[in-house]
Amino acid sequence: MDNEVHEPKSRVAIGMVIMLAWLTAYVVVAILAFDLIAGWPALVQMPLYLVAGLAWIIPLKPLLAWMETGHQR
Repeated sequence: MDNEVHEPKSRVAIGMVIMLAWLTAYVVVAILAFDLIAGWPALVQMPLYLVAGLAWIIPLKPLLAWMETGHQR
């Protein structure tokens, strides 16, 4: 059993700053984009909301791997 205490690394702090910056930028762009489609029919808007609601996590996968291991997988 591993009783060693794992200290947070500086890459975790750097990754969190990058993650917050990415999410802030993503939200701003999403708000601006959805202001443009507000008048569209609901059945057209729904898939766009679904994609936008899930797409933000995809670019974060390599960042999360780097934060945990120190290299991308």
